[in-house]
Amino acid sequence: MAAREAMTVRSAGFGRPDGVATTPARRGDLRRQCRRVMLALVAVPLRVPMVLVIASALSALLSATPALAIGFQQVMVPDPEGPPLETGIWYPSDAAASSQPLALFRQSVAPGGAVAGRDLPLVVISHGTAGASSSHYDTALALAEAGFVVAAVTHTGDNYRDQSAFSRVDNRPRHIRLLIDYLLAAWPDHERIDPARIGMFGFSAGGFTTLVAIGGTPDLGRVAPHCAAHPGDWACRKLAETGVDSSRPAAAFVWVHDPRIAAAVVAAPAIAYAFTPEGLAGITAPIQLWRGDSDEILPHPLYAQVIFDALATKPEYHVVAHAGHFAFLAPCSAPLAALVPDICRDPPGLDREAFHRDFNASVAAFFKAHLPPRP
Repeated sequence: MAAREAMTVRSAGFGRPDGVATTPARRGDLRRQCRRVMLALVAVPLRVPMVLVIASALSALLSATPALAIGFQQVMVPDPEGPPLETGIWYPSDAAASSQPLALFRQSVAPGGAVAGRDLPLVVISHGTAGASSSHYDTALALAEAGFVVAAVTHTGDNYRDQSAFSRVDNRPRHIRLLIDYLLAAWPDHERIDPARIGMFGFSAGGFTTLVAIGGTPDLGRVAPHCAAHPGDWACRKLAETGVDSSRPAAAFVWVHDPRIAAAVVAAPAIAYAFTPEGLAGITAPIQLWRGDSDEILPHPLYAQVIFDALATKPEYHVVAHAGHFAFLAPCSAPLAALVPDICRDPPGLDREAFHRDFNASVAAFFKAHLPPRP
């Protein structure tokens, strides 16, 4: 079994999902290295367990073979109703990667590297209130490594620099449609994307954004009664502090849906109480739904559970033990932890880095399983 597993891992090195393959020169190098390994095996004394020899040799070969990198670009997506949208784009690439700064993080990417592959699936990301395109960079990296093009937008008026329009949640789904339009038509590598395979990931206010984008219609007339009953709710306190009138007529909002989105991952969705079963009836895309069991910002059962209960087709539902609200953000760098310790501090029992290894793998597996198959 050990030898079979080692051979399986090694075979995977000759190609990547969704048409992302190693270059001919690199495949030739791999074949020559494999021949050298096999010749070396012939000279091994029979008393040495062959399975250990094979596993050791192939492990050395794996470590000597450079992995495909992840390319990265930062672009500005035009918005006819406001300033351009800051956007980060991650994608499979053959270019050499190096450690690069990204806000207060560092990531190993090939800046501006050529896109590798064709008919690639796309995932767009919507961050939470006061976030940025970098908020889920580790999830973006994991998806790009799995063969996806990933684009994350910084929402105008609801980001780490400026929350002046945080209550204008109707802008957010519109931003997502503009982002997808750009990637499918104006991005220089748009022909590499398969327009039939688009997914969306959203956290907190981005989870709300995702639910709207895939067909949900919230009733924001429910906000004022909710805040009257739950004045300590984080969003209700912020609305009160900023003097925003939460009784704005529902007809004043225009909700933008995007039927091109075929699957969605929703983590700790905000304003979930605004969705009724009727408001979610327009959703047909499969959903992977997440919440932490120790969410101090959006406490159970007023948020993710509301969505689960209201959806006619039940989502794949994950409840993460010991996870607070911010557990779904990328693990914090030391500079970020010094600047905003509250979003970097997790409840006892949660190792955010370890959790994200499983979380990112689950997100990638969900999109692979639920986006349409590659043509």
